[in-house]
Amino acid sequence: MSRRLLSFVAPTAAAHGEHSSIVDVAQVTDLIVKQHWCRLKAIIADAGTGPSHILVLLFDSGVAASTLSAPLRATLHRSLPTALCPGYLSHPRHLGRSPKLGPLIADMLLLAYVKNSQNDTAIEIFRRAGDYRYKLSTLSCNHLLNALIKVDKLNAFESVFNEMIRRRITPDLLTFNTALNGFCKAGKLRRAGDLMEEIRSWGISPTVVSYNTLIAGHCKSNQGGKLHQADNLLKKMVSAGIYPNVVTFNTIMDGFCKDGNSSAAMRFLDEMKRQDLSPNVVSYNSLISGLCNEGKVEEAVALLKEMESKDVIPTVITFNSIINGFCKKGMMEEAKWYFVNTFRHHLAPNVITYNTLIVGYCRSGRMDDAMGFKKLMLENGINPDVSTYNCMILGFSEKGDMNAIRNLLDEMADKGVRADLITYNTLITALCREGELKKAIKLLDEMFDMGLKPSQLTYNILMEGYCKKGDLRGNLDGANNLLNEMLENGLVPNRYTYDVIKEEMVEKGFVPNIDGHIGDISA
Repeated sequence: MSRRLLSFVAPTAAAHGEHSSIVDVAQVTDLIVKQHWCRLKAIIADAGTGPSHILVLLFDSGVAASTLSAPLRATLHRSLPTALCPGYLSHPRHLGRSPKLGPLIADMLLLAYVKNSQNDTAIEIFRRAGDYRYKLSTLSCNHLLNALIKVDKLNAFESVFNEMIRRRITPDLLTFNTALNGFCKAGKLRRAGDLMEEIRSWGISPTVVSYNTLIAGHCKSNQGGKLHQADNLLKKMVSAGIYPNVVTFNTIMDGFCKDGNSSAAMRFLDEMKRQDLSPNVVSYNSLISGLCNEGKVEEAVALLKEMESKDVIPTVITFNSIINGFCKKGMMEEAKWYFVNTFRHHLAPNVITYNTLIVGYCRSGRMDDAMGFKKLMLENGINPDVSTYNCMILGFSEKGDMNAIRNLLDEMADKGVRADLITYNTLITALCREGELKKAIKLLDEMFDMGLKPSQLTYNILMEGYCKKGDLRGNLDGANNLLNEMLENGLVPNRYTYDVIKEEMVEKGFVPNIDGHIGDISA
């Protein structure tokens, strides 16, 4: 059986003019697995290097990540300082460097596990380092913080950050910028704001990246006054002598556009130009999307022309927004023209492009055109997704064409496209409209079998369907049962629910038996 060999020259040995060594990584791994520390120490002595370099070699090879079990990795961390270091430190060359070895190994292990995306083990290393009173480097801790944020382990991130400060592991600007990102991602904007003040107490000045991170946090949040706070932060950074860059303006413009205030976003575009900052494709895409969502397609087209005149190359995202704008206004010929225009710009329309046009045609009742675009996307090598089928099912549902719906469902099954909540809600709506309540209820049961959780809309549709069907008393009882099932599943009634109860039940003299779940339904 062949073995993986890796040759290396230890930096310390090279500095002293010593010979290079060849270490059998597979053998080292096997000894660690069997916990034969004495034999491992002999290999280290023969290699003329130290355990720190053995560990670097081990983790860089990838063998440790794939071979060592989690308990053994923990054992490796616990045992190396005591099992390996004595033999290493007994060599005269290394006298005087012993206090630094434990933290060095811990740091190396931490970075290796983060590099291999083994975040849980990295957290364990971080904690064990605290038990040994090893002071880890800011660098390794920064990597750990960033890794935890990337995988949305935000509670763990906050715990590690707080522990860093408690252990007096000196944070740097990267630490604080990473932490700002973590707190913003967790929605803890007040804590992020406090951290901006704490940065200064460490003798560190926030940069444009710090402010951009906090501004982005406010723009992306669902909290009231978020854009007012973002605007205040912009003014604050300018007063502190930190000038906004393109990313700053892009973040704020995107925030206002998503908030339905493209007019305010356009004012920031003007301010951006006054400061001699050149808008990029991200700037224009945000504005064009915002304008189209508000029905201002002509202004969006004007911006497209402006970006082209400034040699800013539009992307498929740009054209998707404009196509969507025209589709929302029912201007399908214009939407189709911009679809063709994507090819003239050497861009490939994606599934979103086709779905947008299909939705537009379905809303206009032009199902033949919708089917034509579904065929075209297949010819261009793009497979319809569940959204494609959902909008077509809805379109045929509006026309009462149940045969076409059945054909689409068969096609979904053949292509392995799995129905989602929207699919079921659309089908249940169509069946209730046709008076097929038994089939609609069967679909509700099927949803549970498929692992899908019905929403308020699912129950509202079914309740309304029962209420509007003949045989009033029996169907009102059925609607009442659905209401209670909805409540038992932890779904909170919304305005649609209250309207069904009030208009279809109470006003017909039926008082639902809901055991006090709903308060004042007359509100």
